[in-house]
Amino acid sequence: MPRVPAHLRERALGMLQGGMRTADVARAINCNVRNVRRLRQRYRETGQTADRPRSGRPRVTTPAEDRYIQTSHQQDRYRMATTTARVIPGTHNPSISAQTVRNRLREAGLRACRPVVRQVLTRRHRQQRRLWAQTHRRWTRQDWQKVLFTDESRFCLTRGDGGIPVYHQRIEPYTEACTLERDRFGDVGSVMVWGGVSQHHRTELVVIAGNLNAVRYREDILLPHVVPFLQAHPDMTLQHDNATSHTARSVRDFLQDRNVSVLSWPEKSPDLNPIEHVWDLLDRRVRARAIPSRNVQELASALVEEWGNISQQELANLVQSMRRGCTAVLNAAGGHTRY
Repeated sequence: MPRVPAHLRERALGMLQGGMRTADVARAINCNVRNVRRLRQRYRETGQTADRPRSGRPRVTTPAEDRYIQTSHQQDRYRMATTTARVIPGTHNPSISAQTVRNRLREAGLRACRPVVRQVLTRRHRQQRRLWAQTHRRWTRQDWQKVLFTDESRFCLTRGDGGIPVYHQRIEPYTEACTLERDRFGDVGSVMVWGGVSQHHRTELVVIAGNLNAVRYREDILLPHVVPFLQAHPDMTLQHDNATSHTARSVRDFLQDRNVSVLSWPEKSPDLNPIEHVWDLLDRRVRARAIPSRNVQELASALVEEWGNISQQELANLVQSMRRGCTAVLNAAGGHTRY
């Protein structure tokens, strides 16, 4: 772990005495939260912020090698620390360690994390997203509260943490260089569910057996859940994405025959749908349960239970973020946003 300079130690102590949280102080001076805790404990015991005595081990890289490490990882964000360590000779050893590379990157504000995964956007997709955002950015909260946002999601029993990390600074996790695009993914031991949320209401969480097609979407979701909901709230509009099960001719005819108003939606735009954040919230609530789910039946029951435990205020806050989402799409010229 790199040393915290003396001026940053004094600054951190002032923040702590000012009432800031330890995590916020660590984020402000770009160090680990454990360093801040040790600093506070050292000040309580000794009354000073001077660092503890060290062995005085010499630095194993030169300033030029430090610049090479930082530049090479900024040019190739998926470059592994072990790869860089093999090509840089050490002062006393044939090569430096991978931890030394990580320390030099931390000094430059570069940290390793999993890349943000986004869908592939073509020029046509970006144009559609931009035009849609221009059309709806002037919608008020009263307009958005009349929309029922719906979608399906698949939840897995286990979630792997594999993958190649990407090095980025705190201000750039969603930049193009730190984003990994992919089209589809596969799951094993999972449950697919459907749900709908709005400013003041929500539907039941429907567990879908197997995969979803147009017939199941019409017979198992639209007919027993969506149509009765919209009949009870005739001023509301249905929102669903452009999945094939949603845009099939039989589904369009079914909705038209029942006078269901459908909100137009740009292709490949899950970041615009606030229910995506509901799925993330639901996933974290299920994984935080004291007793984890052991099979798909227990997972389905846990999802239904936690769906009802989500407060309506949290859903309302997500719906109210639609205007900010439209602005973010316009600022990104129709590209990816951090929503």
